[in-house]
This record gives sequence, C-alpha cells and structure tokens, in this order.
Amino acid sequence: MSRLGRALRLVWSVAPRLTSAGIALTVLQGLLPAGAVWLMKLIVDAVDDAIRGSDPEAAFSHIALLIGLAAALGLASVLVRAAQTVVDEALSQVVTDHVTDLIHSQSVAVDLEYYDNPHYHDVLFRAQQEAPYRPASIVKNLTTTGQALVSLVAMAGILITLHWAVGLIVVVASVPAGMVRYYYSNRLFAWQRRRTESERKSQYAHWLLTHSGYAKELRVFGLGERFRTWYRELRQHLRRESLELAARRSIAEAAVGTGAVLAVFGTFAFMAWRTIQGVIRIGDMVAYYQAFQTSLNSLQSVMRGLAALYDDSLFLTYYDEFMTLEPRVVSPARPKPVPRLSGEGIRFEAVDFKYPDTERTALSQVSLSIKPGEITALVGPNGSGKTTLVKLLCRLYDPSSGTVTMDGIDLRSFDLVELRRSMSVLFQDFVQYQLSARDNIHVGDVRLNETDPAIEKAADDAGVHDLIADLRHGYDTLLGKWFEEGEELSGGEWQKLALARAFVRNAQVLVLDEPTSALDPRAEWEVFRHVKELACGRAVVLVSHRFSTVSHADNIHIFDQGRIIESGTHEELLKAGGRYAQMYRAQAKAYRS
Repeated sequence: MSRLGRALRLVWSVAPRLTSAGIALTVLQGLLPAGAVWLMKLIVDAVDDAIRGSDPEAAFSHIALLIGLAAALGLASVLVRAAQTVVDEALSQVVTDHVTDLIHSQSVAVDLEYYDNPHYHDVLFRAQQEAPYRPASIVKNLTTTGQALVSLVAMAGILITLHWAVGLIVVVASVPAGMVRYYYSNRLFAWQRRRTESERKSQYAHWLLTHSGYAKELRVFGLGERFRTWYRELRQHLRRESLELAARRSIAEAAVGTGAVLAVFGTFAFMAWRTIQGVIRIGDMVAYYQAFQTSLNSLQSVMRGLAALYDDSLFLTYYDEFMTLEPRVVSPARPKPVPRLSGEGIRFEAVDFKYPDTERTALSQVSLSIKPGEITALVGPNGSGKTTLVKLLCRLYDPSSGTVTMDGIDLRSFDLVELRRSMSVLFQDFVQYQLSARDNIHVGDVRLNETDPAIEKAADDAGVHDLIADLRHGYDTLLGKWFEEGEELSGGEWQKLALARAFVRNAQVLVLDEPTSALDPRAEWEVFRHVKELACGRAVVLVSHRFSTVSHADNIHIFDQGRIIESGTHEELLKAGGRYAQMYRAQAKAYRS
C-alpha cells in the first residue's frame, strides 16, 4: 500500500488536471451501466403491460420514450468511453515520459563506481524494463478498478431488493479469483528478480548481433551463429520457466472460474423460479439477472484490478530500488570556490585506490605534482594505473587513502560541477556522438553559443577544420550512420574531433588520455604543437604510449602495477638507464626496423 500510495502521488503530481478528468469519467462510466439495467427493466415491464392492456398505441409511446432514453444513455456511454480512452492515453504518456526522465536523471547522478558492480546493472535493467510503463499501468488499472467499483455499488442497490444472499454469492464467486492473482503476482515477481541476469545476458547477445560496433568482428570471425545460439538457448530457458508459471496460473484460474459459472447459472435458476411463482415480474427477472451478472463481472474486475495494482506496486520496487541509490562522490554542504591554479598546482599525496569489489590495488602510494604551464606525462603498460589516476583527478572516484589537492585544497572541498568545469578531458574510449560535427565539438562546453568562433578554432587546433569544411553540410553535417544523411569518419578523424571537443573548453586542466593513438606521425606532431600552446597557464596531463610525444613533456612519470617507479625529464630518464630508457629504445628500434 505504501508503494501504491507513492505511485498515485507521483501520477497526481505529474498531471493533476488529467488525473481529475480521469476520475470524473471513471465515475460516470461506472454509473451508466446501472442506469441501462434499470431502463431495460422498465422497457420489459412496459412491453408486458402493453401485451395485457387495451391501448397498444399509448403503451408504445411510453415504450418508445424509454427506448429513446436507453439510446441516449448508450450514446453517452460511447462518448464517455472515447473521452476516457484519450485521457488515459495522455495521462499514461505524460507519466511514462516523466518517470523515464527521472531514471535518466538518476543514471547521470550515480557514481561511476556503480558501473563496476554487476548488481547495479541488474537494478538498472529492472528499472528500465519495468518502471517506465508501470505508472501508466497503474493509471489504467485504477481506471478499470474504479469504474468496476462504482458499477458494483450501483448494482448492489438493485440486487438488495431481490434477496440479501445474492450479494453473498457474488462475493463468494469472485474472491477466489483475486486470491489466485495475488498469489501468482508474488511468484512472477520473485521469478523475474531471480532471472534478471539471464535477461541481461540475452539482451547483450541481441546487442552483439545487431549493433554496428560489433559488425566487423562478427563477420570476419564468423561469430554470428555462436551468438545466435547463445541468445536462443537463453530465451528458450526463460520462455520455458515463464510458460510453466503461466500454465499453473491458468489452471488455478480455470478452477475458480468454474465455480463462478455455476454461481451465475444457479442464481439465474433461482430468479426464474421466483418469476414463475409470481414473486417478481419478467422485467424484474431481466433486471436482476443483468444486475447480478454485471455485479459479478464488476467484482471480478475489482479483484483483478486490485491484483494488477498489487502487481504494479511490486514491480515499482525496482524503480524505488534504483531511485534510492545514493552517490558517495558528492559535493560538500559548504563548498569552497575552485581556485585559479598557481605555482603549487595539483598534487597527489600518498594516494591508494582499489576499485569496488576487487582486491587488486589500482594505485599504491602515488605522489606527484601537476603544475600550471607544464605538460606532465604518464607512461606505463596497460593496467598500470594511468587512467585510474585521471579518474581520481576528475573526481569520478575518491581515493581509498591519501589526498588529491588543488593549490593545497582537497578536491573533496569543491562543488563537483564547478570542479569538473575547470577540467577538460579526452578519454581513451572517447564517444563518437551521432550528432552534427558542430555538436560533436560543442558538447565539450555547452555554455558556449553554438555559433561561437571557439568551436571552429578548436577544430583547427585539432587539425580537423578542413575535413569538416569539406563535408556535405560543413559543420552542420550529421556524423555516423545511425541516422539519414550521416557521414562516417575514419578512426583518426573521430579522434581529432574528440580532441577538438577537449580543446574547446577554456579549462585550467587539460587531460589527454592516448590523444594520438589513431593519428599518423605528422598529425601527431601538429596536435602536440597545439598542446604546447594550450599549456600556457594550464596544467596538461598527457597519457600516452608514444615516446615521440612523451619525450617533449616537462615531467614524465613511469607507472608499473599501480606505482610510480621513475620520474624526471626525458633526458634525465634516458641518462638514468632505467625502465623508461629501455621502453624508449625498444620503441625507437621498432620504428627504425
């Protein structure tokens, strides 16, 4: 009831006018059948009187009036039902869009560490699958249940004049069906919760088979049949369990349905007997039977509706579970202003870090300085901790121990939004936005006007301006092949575009994680020349395996298994003859050969 109450408050808060209109139309739809039943009784009795009477014409005038009223009532029912359909559809769409927007908001707000947790992906999957349409389902089920309840009360007023036991029969015939629905709602909820990971695996297999990012390997390595088989096996297993549950539910519902049928026709026989005895008239018998059948259907609808609402409230648990996830990387209650970087710059002091739910240490006792006006390079094998350090710098995570400071102030003292606005980052796995070329750069700093000259300046600095200018619609050309008239770029061209996105933001800290991995040597040199220019007054962090780029950095730190094992300038590290010198000479030899 608590979950259902929250859902109802959510629906009301999103669209109070539509909700009010829906309630009014529901009450009308519930009352109209009672009026139709009573008019039918009057028509049958009037026909019976006319057969027995001596003035058929006068009797028919009365009957025609009653039929006209019944027709008007029928027309009103049609119009009210049509209006109810429109209102329900509008309300469902508004509520569904609102809930989806809330899920998007929470998805952006939660910490990055949640994405490292399989349990989070289960929670997100369940929320995405169920929550968007469940509020709309609640609206629909509330309408159906409310209408049936109003109709039930109205019919009860008619039935009570026949015999008090008739109402008891209605209840006895309907309640078992509701109990069956409640029982199997819980079973279905528990089953879906257990099978979330299997559902996600089948969705992943589907994604592998249909997404453009996997299309090349899928064909070259002949993986289509393997992933199709995996998908079929997962779906067959899930389908078998689901159908077994549905079959057991259907058998139980058939059993209680048999009792309801016997109750209906047993009561009809009782009404016929009372009519033959002369206790009630033929019109009464017709009215009572219609009222009884409508009452039975209404009560069954109420029970089904309540069970469906219970079902909806169970599945809204997924929505609550997702929306109550609490981020751990948060802004302080009283944040300090982000300072302009001075000589002290950014400092990592004895920083340790482990990713959640793993024993492997990503960073261990890391200490280094990143000063404005200098390029600080991070070098090391994959998995040595370089990108992890970048994530800590952007405060996507907080250190397990140690501190990261900006001009001596802990990063945790700043507002998250303001801190991240002071940084511009090109990640190694940068995003290829299926947007226009201009938008692909503009998203680097959405505070700029879309026509700001800084966008084209950033493109020029990244060496991609001429390419964009030659596209079909220039900067307004849609990129990628997901939408019509999209132009695809090469890997190196996409990387230059991502570089422009990083360059366009006037940030104090510029972080470039493997910024030239897809570029040829000439383009790499041009990019690094612009990076040197951008380093004036900025702190630049460069993560790269290419020593042709790294060698020009002001400070170089060599990472291995989460630790810094060497630091210095290019010349100092070569002279020391350590790991850096070995890697540099090995790469230089490979290029010469």
